[in-house]
Amino acid sequence: MPCALCGDIIPTEVTRCPACGAWNRRRDFRAVGVAVFMLLGFNAFIALGSGISLIRLIHPLHRATHDTYDPARTGAALAPYSDVFLICTIMAGVTGVLYLAWLWRAYGQSRGPHRHRRVWALAGWFCPLVNLWVPPRVVYDVWVSSGRFRTAERHSIAVIVTSWWTFLLLGVGLAKLFMAGGVHTLADARFSVHVGVAATACQALAAALCMATVFEITRLQR
Repeated sequence: MPCALCGDIIPTEVTRCPACGAWNRRRDFRAVGVAVFMLLGFNAFIALGSGISLIRLIHPLHRATHDTYDPARTGAALAPYSDVFLICTIMAGVTGVLYLAWLWRAYGQSRGPHRHRRVWALAGWFCPLVNLWVPPRVVYDVWVSSGRFRTAERHSIAVIVTSWWTFLLLGVGLAKLFMAGGVHTLADARFSVHVGVAATACQALAAALCMATVFEITRLQR
């Protein structure tokens, strides 16, 4: 099989090109990485746009009083954002399917050592309680074992992965809290808007940091 990078012939039993070290086409998963990267960017764009739109509602609510506040009109103005969060959840599910396929391949092509078996790259996302800490550990191990890093660089990678996972959990939790109790009072409306802004900010940051992990791991494993 010819190498896609230098054109040299790669034997069937070899996974990398003897001339340039590139993965053979059977092991090359850059297309999946690019697809995940673009979907994550789209998710971040939608979350950022929703957050900016919600920010515009903060000032009118702060100028409103209990006498001028209209719960029905405020509820109608905030209802579409609940639909946006639902759409973002569906998009995250589609992105997650591709992301898991990418992570499975990236795990298999990383040298190791790994703290968890390869099956946990998939199962770790679906087991209750376990899915609170196993996925970031798997991603960290895959990133670190895909190259050679000094101790300071490993700490930087740990900060990026931890920040990504923290923002992801906060974004999911705040999105569920958005308008959970309704907007019957002015205080409820203000609280819901601030929660919505925080949720969209966390989701956008989580998507951006996840883009960084996908880009770097895919680049290292080329």
